[in-house]
Amino acid sequence: MTNILLTGGAGYIGSHTAKRLALAGYQPVVLDNLSMGRRSAVKWGPFVEGDIRNYDLVGSVIANFQIAAVIHFAASASVAESMAVPQDYFDNNVAGSLTLLKAILASGVRNVVFSSSCATYGHQDGHLISEDHPQHPMSPYGESKLFIERALRWYDRQRGLRTFCFRYFNAAGADPDGEIGESHDPETHLIPLAIYAALDPRTRLNVYGADYPTPDGTAIRDYVHVADLANAHLLALEHLLKGGQTEFLNLGTGRGYSVNEVIAMVRKVSGVPIPVHYHDRRPGDPAALVADASRAAALLSWRPALSDLETIVETAWKWHASQEFRSPWNLSASSAVQQPPAF
Repeated sequence: MTNILLTGGAGYIGSHTAKRLALAGYQPVVLDNLSMGRRSAVKWGPFVEGDIRNYDLVGSVIANFQIAAVIHFAASASVAESMAVPQDYFDNNVAGSLTLLKAILASGVRNVVFSSSCATYGHQDGHLISEDHPQHPMSPYGESKLFIERALRWYDRQRGLRTFCFRYFNAAGADPDGEIGESHDPETHLIPLAIYAALDPRTRLNVYGADYPTPDGTAIRDYVHVADLANAHLLALEHLLKGGQTEFLNLGTGRGYSVNEVIAMVRKVSGVPIPVHYHDRRPGDPAALVADASRAAALLSWRPALSDLETIVETAWKWHASQEFRSPWNLSASSAVQQPPAF
C-alpha cells in the first residue's frame, strides 16, 4: 500500500482528504499537533502527534512509513486572526512550511500537494479570478501562503520538487456519509456559525460589512464542498505520482454567493429564522472572491459534484445537528448573550 503523509490531516479538509485517499486504496499517515485538528477525525490510517516545525520528527515519520508523497495542510487559517497576530502566521505557515520542506527534500520525496488559498489574490476586479490574476494579498494569512508558493517554484526549479498548489476558495459542507464535518475552536466560518445560531436560539449572527459594492451589500464568496476539494487532492496526487509537473490551480465553482444568500439558505434548510446583526467591515476582507477553475477541469478533469449551495448547507446541517450540541461560546443560562466570533 502506498503511504501518503498528510500534515494537518486531523483538520477539516485534511480529514476529508484522508477518507478519500483511503477509499482509493492509499494509506493516509496523519501528522498533526492538534492545535486546530481533532484526534477523533483521524479514522483512516496511522496518526502521529507532532509539529511540522520539528525537523527530526518529520524526517523520522517519512522514513518510518516510507512516504511516497506529502499533502501539506498544516497551517493557521484565519484572515482576521492573522491581522491581529501576524507573527504567529509567519512562524507557523512560513517557518513551519520551510522546515517541513527541508525535511522532505532531505528524505528524497519529490511529490507535494500544497494547500494554498485565494487569499493570495486580494481584490477582485469584477471578473472571475484565474490563476494569472495578480497576487496582492490583503492579510498576513494570504501573504504567508504566497511566500510558500514562491518558495515552491524555486524548489521545483533548483531541487526537482514537483508540487501541486491548490488555491482554495471557500471550503464548506460536510462528509455526505456524516462521518466527519467542520469543527473549529473558535469557529470563524459563515456556514457553521449560521448553523450554530439556528441550533441555539440564545445566539445571534454578526455580519461584518453590509456596504460592499455588491448587489445586497454583503461580501460574495465562492463556496466549494469539502468532499469535492478532497477529490481534487486525490487527482493531483495521482497526477504527480505518474510524473506530472508542478502546477498552481484554483479550486472553486465560478459561482459566488453573498453572505445574505448563504444565511437565507441556512434558514431554508434549518427552518429557523436566524437573527442577524450587521457591523462595520473588518480589515483584510475583499468584497468578492470567485474562481475561474477551468484550468483544474482541463488538467485534472475535476468538476465539483456537490458544490451547489443547498447541498453544501444540507450536509453541514445534517452533520452539526447529529452532534451533541454544545454552544462554542459558553452561553450561560442567564439572559446575557455571549457573542460568537466574527466573520
